[in-house]
Amino acid sequence: MDSKLYLISTPIGNLKDIALRAIDILSSVDVIACEDTRKAGLLLEKLEIKTKPQFLSYYEENEIERIPQIISLIKSGKDVALISNAGTPAISDPGFKLVRECIKKGIKIEVIPGASAVLSSLVLSGLPTDKFMFLGFLPKKESKRKQLLTSVPKKTTIIV
Repeated sequence: MDSKLYLISTPIGNLKDIALRAIDILSSVDVIACEDTRKAGLLLEKLEIKTKPQFLSYYEENEIERIPQIISLIKSGKDVALISNAGTPAISDPGFKLVRECIKKGIKIEVIPGASAVLSSLVLSGLPTDKFMFLGFLPKKESKRKQLLTSVPKKTTIIV
């Protein structure tokens, strides 16, 4: 069986929102790449996961240097899970660059769905859900923020 990268959604606020399959995979992977190793350790503790995989810090500032390391781990036969502090990896969190490289290298990727702040916010808002645009975190600089928002069509539901 080929090793793979697992993208595992973690709860946004309520620990009971984690998928059963996520617990199974977190219990069996060799490595967990995560934004904060302390928070990941607490998550495993709260989920009563007894196995202790290797934790590898993976956040925006070290993402580029970690990608080759993670790919090497997978190619050497290790299963790697990527988690964020809360929600779905690669959605306003690091991860898409790793996914892109894994695709280029022919590495299998499996997504374990779960909490997503974007979708939870949208369905709770009462706004139309058939079409929407997600812009992630808006630019900090006011001029860039205005430029982005004025480029969006007027009748678009925007989630930020």
